[in-house]
Amino acid sequence: MDPRIDKLADVMVNYSLRIKKGDFFKIEVPYQALQLARAVYTKALAVGAYPYVHIYAEDFTELFLKNASDDQLKFVSPVRKFEIERIDARLYVWGADNTKFLTNTDPKRQAMAQAAAKEVSEIFFQRTAKGEMRWCGTLFPNNAMAQEAGKSLTEFENFVYSAGYCDTDDPISTWRKISAQQDKTAAALAKLKTIRIKSGDTDLRLNVAGRKWINCDGQENFPDGEIFTCPIEDSANGVITYTYPAVYGGREVENVQLTFTNGVVTNFSAGKNVDFLREMLNADEGARHIGEFAIGTNYHIQTFSKNTLFDEKIGGTCHIAVGNSLYEAGGVNKSAIHWDMVCELRNGGEIYGDDQLIYKDGKFVPGFVE
Repeated sequence: MDPRIDKLADVMVNYSLRIKKGDFFKIEVPYQALQLARAVYTKALAVGAYPYVHIYAEDFTELFLKNASDDQLKFVSPVRKFEIERIDARLYVWGADNTKFLTNTDPKRQAMAQAAAKEVSEIFFQRTAKGEMRWCGTLFPNNAMAQEAGKSLTEFENFVYSAGYCDTDDPISTWRKISAQQDKTAAALAKLKTIRIKSGDTDLRLNVAGRKWINCDGQENFPDGEIFTCPIEDSANGVITYTYPAVYGGREVENVQLTFTNGVVTNFSAGKNVDFLREMLNADEGARHIGEFAIGTNYHIQTFSKNTLFDEKIGGTCHIAVGNSLYEAGGVNKSAIHWDMVCELRNGGEIYGDDQLIYKDGKFVPGFVE
């Protein structure tokens, strides 16, 4: 086994999820990631937890969305609800064989199924915000994702493990140092009342007064590297143009531009899959509001891979998610959607805090972080 897989498992159990004796621990993996599942499962048993494994394949998602009746699309499994109400920790591993497997699925049916999942999603977000459940999402590299990223499998494996410092002697120690530094940055951002993002065709203003800034240091997403908040729900005004394709639910939407008026998307455009964008924005009342604003801080990730887990962390970018708020930051918007879209800031981009320049060309200006 690649020793980097064992290091990733160690990070998941002993750092990200902090698995302890007695934890009821769900491990969700694609069948391609059984090596990682075995390593995580073994380490969880060693600390006295109660792990169990759910193996999934994208085939069943496709079959469901294409063949289910409307009643079946709207059905909420009581088993799924029971589970999310009771587990102490959850690891979700991405690793689809075919990243385009939902390309020809009716977006209205996807939106219907997504809306039906809102109840379970709400329980998940509330429990994680209260600290009642720990979760982490990570990725197991495979050929399909390597191809999406324009890399060979070996190149993509190196990219993935480098982004999480799993190619170093002690990745957990490294992440603890990153966490300490990002705590300082989050504290500086917490003093601000307003944010303005300017870059190319982007000029967007947000009010963040009283909202928390959360240090993302590898304990929920992995690899990690961002600092986020939830803007005041009716405060967004202006335009944001997303540099990279926005990927969601197996679909890729290019050249997305969103116009906000008093917190709501009032106009939108896209160069590809605009119908899918429309259906997602119309999924429910909260889908056109901002659920998150974040700054990417992982400078080990420098290239776009068409995978949100990595792309939203690119050092020198920001992202704004439409849809559900992340409640630990103080947001109150509710939606079945949470769609992160990435905006490049490394080439002339600027962020202003309380009308003062705090970030330029992909980095915080000297003196902003004490």
